[in-house]
Parts: sequence; C-alpha cells; structure tokens
Amino acid sequence: MAIRVNPTRMELTRLKKRLTTATRGHKLLKDKRDEMVRRFMGYIRRNKALREEIEAKLGAAMARFAIAGARMGDTAVAEALLSPAREAEIELGKQNIMNVDVPTIRYKASEETADLPYGFAFTSGELDGAVLDMASLLPLLIELAEVEKTCNMLADEIEKTRRRVNALEHVMIPEMTETIKYITMKLEDNERANITRLMKVKDMMVDERV
Repeated sequence: MAIRVNPTRMELTRLKKRLTTATRGHKLLKDKRDEMVRRFMGYIRRNKALREEIEAKLGAAMARFAIAGARMGDTAVAEALLSPAREAEIELGKQNIMNVDVPTIRYKASEETADLPYGFAFTSGELDGAVLDMASLLPLLIELAEVEKTCNMLADEIEKTRRRVNALEHVMIPEMTETIKYITMKLEDNERANITRLMKVKDMMVDERV
C-alpha cells in the first residue's frame, strides 16, 4: 500500500533518501540480530552445562547428607551446621553485549574462615564431603544466575530487533518503494501531458501564422 503524499519531485527526493536510510538500517539490524543470536546460543550452551554440573553435584551432596543423617542423626547434623562455613563477597557489575547491558556477578570467597564450620570429633566423613560439595556449588550457582539473566535479556532484545527488522522488511520499505514508483509514474504522466500541450500550442501558433 502506497503512502499518501503529494507527487512532487521534492517529495520523491525525500522518499528516496528515507528508503536509502531504511535499507541501510535494515541491514544493520539484521547483522545485529544474527550476532546476538550467535552469542545467545553460546550462553544457552553454557547454561545447559552449568545446570547439568550443578544437578550432578547437588545430587551427590544430598546423598551424602542422607548418609550422614543416618549415621549421626538429623539433630546432630543440624547442630553441626548451625554456623556458616565461610563468608563470601559478591561483586556486581555489567558488560555491554551488542548495546545490551547485562549483569556480571563475581564471587570472592573469604580466606579467613575454614571450609568446615564444626569440629571433627562427633561428625562423620560423609558430612564433611557433603558440606564441601555444597561449598563448591556456590560459585557455580552465582555463575548460573548471571548466565540465565543474560540469556533472558538477550532473548528480549533479539525479539525487539526481530520485530524492527520485520517492520522494515515487510511494511516500511515496500510502502516507500511503492510510493516512489507511484510518484515517478505521476511525474512522467505530467511531463508527457505538458509536452502534449506544448506541441498543441506550437501547432496552433503555426496555424495562426499561416
């Protein structure tokens, strides 16, 4: 569907400039979308690997907790775990991926506290292993949170970019192309009409002289 405009040469020039800009913007947006999809797939693969690793380690830790509970009793396990094993610091930041500011989360473990928050006199080795397994999960969980948030933000931006690309490709550029064709035809018709009128005037002037 052509845009309703006055079929003038000035309007034709303006529309041609807009079409050039829209075509260039369409290419840039397509390139941006393709690059974001490429990076998004990388984050998706990392997300899958992290989830599988975390689920495996979490399953092993829970199995050890179950064995420790059977040997020591649930009350003794709960008492041993009343104090936190260690302190941790989280550094929040951001990085730019294709004009999308995504979060960065960095984990820093404190070296001043022990890995195990209890003595070894009344605890089992299974509890030690379970606590150490859970401690090793924390950096992975923090990285997983960062990766999943990045995936969500990139997915939203990819969808927005896709809609813009489709709007340019299927609506704006075809409408401007059709309007340029319409104006060009109108101007050519007007030019032919003017030439016809000039020829008739010339013929009338020649007849009057005769």
